[in-house]
Amino acid sequence: MEHAAVVADRGTAAAVPFFTQAASFTALWPSIKDNLEAVLDRGKYSHGPLVGRFEEALAEYLGAGHVVGVNSGTDALVLLLRAAGLQPGDEVVVPAFSFVASASSVVLAGGTPTFADIDPVTYGIDTGTAAVTVATRMVMPVHLFCQLADLGSVVAFAQRHALTVVEDSAEAIGMRWDGTHAGLHGAGGVLSFFPTKTLGALGDAGAVITDDARIAETAAALRHHGRFGHTLDNFPGIATETTLPGLNSKMDDVQAAVLLAKLATLDADIARRAHLAALYSEGLRGCPGVRRLPTVVEREVDTTAVFYVYLVEVDHRDALAAYLAANSVGTETYYPVPLHLQPCFAHLGYRRGQFPHAEAACANAVALPLYPDLTEAQVDRVCSLVRAFYGGGGA
Repeated sequence: MEHAAVVADRGTAAAVPFFTQAASFTALWPSIKDNLEAVLDRGKYSHGPLVGRFEEALAEYLGAGHVVGVNSGTDALVLLLRAAGLQPGDEVVVPAFSFVASASSVVLAGGTPTFADIDPVTYGIDTGTAAVTVATRMVMPVHLFCQLADLGSVVAFAQRHALTVVEDSAEAIGMRWDGTHAGLHGAGGVLSFFPTKTLGALGDAGAVITDDARIAETAAALRHHGRFGHTLDNFPGIATETTLPGLNSKMDDVQAAVLLAKLATLDADIARRAHLAALYSEGLRGCPGVRRLPTVVEREVDTTAVFYVYLVEVDHRDALAAYLAANSVGTETYYPVPLHLQPCFAHLGYRRGQFPHAEAACANAVALPLYPDLTEAQVDRVCSLVRAFYGGGGA
């Protein structure tokens, strides 16, 4: 199937937004419209039958035993941690370079984050820099940008210290390690369907994914106020004994309607992203001022890379971003402040310089536009502007 962006590519556009899904959404509108009409006809807008259909379809795609749809990737992390048994005061090892939800979810679930540095190439957690105490109960690898953290070393680290692995796989749909999808290498993982994600909704939505029926059952209860002793919609005949207070974290059927339609084109979207990423790498290779291009690391097992974000490390990052913005090209900074130096975690006593790879990434990394609707001409324009900024020729 020819992607909509290929059909729509008529030359260089003056503006290159950091993200848009206008062309893809238009192409999928007939399927989305049918799903939305089914929602409107039933009048069930939250946690209705379309959510169940999406959970089943996604579980089949992932090869997961269970999928529990919730209202955001952040809530998915909180519910997963609680369902996996996190207790007040328990410590969870988290990489210092990630979105704040990786650590704030630990706090919201009643635990305490402790930080580790990252591998400077994959941006995944370096468990060799983690401090394990008598209170450490879990380790949370975060899979960022285009590839998985080193799950071999993470699982070995967890086994060595008797820790539970919970994966922040929010960005990692389509990524696999030795044939097993991200999020299914420990107690469970999560997915985010924020609009910019590889599989994106029209607003916030997320999911807990797991092969553990009890974790899935507990998460399903917690997303709906705990459902004290009630039979669960997604687990017929199983009455949960969960007595933990839950949240109102149900997925909307409107988001499920969109996600169901977009799931059908996910593999084509992933392939399109890979093609565009390859064009970026070709266009930026050898460019003065570009310190690091994305590098997919070979592992001892087969792995599947998926380009959610095209992240580069550059000299004068903020000045480059300003220059691109002045030329109508959007960028995003991932992430401006490492987690161990965030003011909300100052009481934990970490200091600048403690995790140098995380701090370097925060100072130098910038994401360029990458999404299925992006045209080849737009990639060429971005590369030309980056080269021009560094005096390497171009626009």
